[in-house]
Amino acid sequence: MSQDERQIVSIVDDDESLRRSVKNLLTSVGFRVETFESAEAFLQSAERVHTGCVVLDLRMPGMSGLDLLNHLAATGSRVPVIILTAHSDDEARRRTRQAGAVAHLGKPFHGEALLRAVRKALAEAEPHS
Repeated sequence: MSQDERQIVSIVDDDESLRRSVKNLLTSVGFRVETFESAEAFLQSAERVHTGCVVLDLRMPGMSGLDLLNHLAATGSRVPVIILTAHSDDEARRRTRQAGAVAHLGKPFHGEALLRAVRKALAEAEPHS
């Protein structure tokens, strides 16, 4: 699991209990995880440069998940983003995919689905020789 050990999975969600439960799930299988209560906190973090994948809520106070996704795309970031949202519809899915999200999971979600999405995102982010 060398890729998991080198790169951080950053969880950006305003719900503290969700951040804690997702962190527990991901760390239980060996991922390095950092959590952020807002998009702004993530953007200001020094850990951002070590992030291999972002697990992102769409609806948050301040900068929304879609705003962060668009910001990352506009600044040339290639970090894969997985959307977790309780407010999923076809339009939201279309907009997040168009902005570059690699996966879109509705809340509540199955832990295995999230693990698959994170593993896939990190594998796609890995530099190719």
